[in-house]
Amino acid sequence: MALERLYRTLKQRKRPEDVAEMILPVLGESLSAADRGKLEKAAKGSLKNIVLGYTSMLQEFVGPIGAAKQVRKAIEIFEIENADGTAFDNPAEVEGFIKRIGPTINKEFGRNSYRADRLNREKRKAAGLDLSRRKYNKFFRVLRHLEKKLDRLTAEYKKFEFQQIGKHGFAHHIGFDEFSRDVYAACFVAYYTARCNLRSEFTIDGQQRPFDEIADVLFRKCLERDRETNWPMIAQVYPNQRVLNFLSGAEKGGLLGKWTSLLQDLAVFLKEIWDANTFRRDSMVVKRGDDSSTWNNTAAAWNKARDNWMNLIYAMGADFVLDEMCFGKLMRLMAADVVAWHRSAGNTLDPNTLVWSELPLPWEVFGGTRICTKETVLEACRKAGLDAEKSGWIAPRPHGVVEFRPTPELVHGVTVSNPFLATVLKKHKYFSGKNAVRVPPENN
Repeated sequence: MALERLYRTLKQRKRPEDVAEMILPVLGESLSAADRGKLEKAAKGSLKNIVLGYTSMLQEFVGPIGAAKQVRKAIEIFEIENADGTAFDNPAEVEGFIKRIGPTINKEFGRNSYRADRLNREKRKAAGLDLSRRKYNKFFRVLRHLEKKLDRLTAEYKKFEFQQIGKHGFAHHIGFDEFSRDVYAACFVAYYTARCNLRSEFTIDGQQRPFDEIADVLFRKCLERDRETNWPMIAQVYPNQRVLNFLSGAEKGGLLGKWTSLLQDLAVFLKEIWDANTFRRDSMVVKRGDDSSTWNNTAAAWNKARDNWMNLIYAMGADFVLDEMCFGKLMRLMAADVVAWHRSAGNTLDPNTLVWSELPLPWEVFGGTRICTKETVLEACRKAGLDAEKSGWIAPRPHGVVEFRPTPELVHGVTVSNPFLATVLKKHKYFSGKNAVRVPPENN
C-alpha cells in the first residue's frame, strides 16, 4: 500500500527524490500540471529512475545494538527458554527479562554489589536456593553484566531519540492511524521529514533549508483544504505559525508541554556531555578528545525543540514568558578545517557564537542557578551586533521557499559525483578526518 510505504519513511532516511516518487501516485490528478511537474522533476532523481539505482548513503538511522547476545547467554546459563521470541532490542524488553529471572536467585533489580548484595550460604538456604556458591556467583555475575548492558543501552537509546528529534522533530512518534487519516497532510509530512533528514554538507555556504518548492506545493494543498487538514499531525514536524493557527488552545498547550518537557530532558543530558568534555566555548572549535558527535546531535535537538517552543509561545500570545525565562540557542562544534576555510574566505567568528558564550547555559537556567530573560538575550545580541529577532534568539525564525536541489552523494559531508566512487572512498576512510587506508580487495 502506497501510504504504508510513505509512513515507513518517517523512521527512515530516504532521499526526498524517492519520497516524491512515492507521493505522485498517491495524490494522482489532484495536483495541477505545474505542481505535478515540480514533483516529477524531483522524482526523476529517485533510485528507481536513475541508471545506477543505488546510493552509498544509509537509508536508515543507525540505532543502538540491542542486548540479544547477552540475553542469549543468560538464557543458556539459567537454562530457560525465550518462549515469546522477544528480540531484546530496546531497554524495556531487556529490563523486563532481568526482572523476570532475577527473583529465581532472589536478586533485586539494581542491587549489584558483590560485597553487599550477594547471598552467603545461610541466606541462600533461607531463600530456598539449592545452589553452590560457584553456581550462584555465576548467575549473579550474568545478571550484573546484563544490567550494565541495560544502562549502556538506555543511554544509547536516549542519544538515538535526540538525534532523530534534532532532524525531524516528533515525526517518528506519529502513528499510522493518525498518518493515514489525511493523505494530503501525510504527503507533506513525509516529504518535509525527508528534507529535514538531509545530511550536513562540508561547506561554508550554509546547509540546505528543508522547506523547498515541493514542500511548498504539498503545504499549499493542505491550506486549500483548510480545517479538513490534519493540522495537529503536521504540527509535530512543522509547528509554523500558519499551522498553529489551526490548532485549538488545548492542542497548542499539549504540544507546548511536550516540547518544554523535552527541553528539560535535553538540558540534563547536555550537562552530562558538557561535564565530560572541555569544549572551547568562546570558539566552539573541536579539539582532539571532544565527543563532538554526541554534542552536535544533542545541540541540534535542543535548537529544534527551542525553535518549536518559541513558535508555540508566540502562537499562544504568551511571549510575556520570555521576560522571565528565555533559553538561548546552542552552538555546534566546528571542525578546525571548516574554521580555517571560513577565515580564508574572509569570514570572522559567527556572531551567534559570541551571543551563546555570553548567556547562561541551558541546564543552569532549568536548574534555577542562573536567570536568562529576554533582556539578557537582547543585551548579548546588541554586543555581538546581531538582530535578536531576525536571528531567532527571541522570536520565531522566518523562512522562505528554497529551490529544489538534488540530494548530493556525500562522503563525510564532502560531495562526490558518483555513488560507486563514494562507496570506494568510504571504504578507504577518505574525508573521515583520519589517515586514509588501503583496504585490500576481498578474495573471490
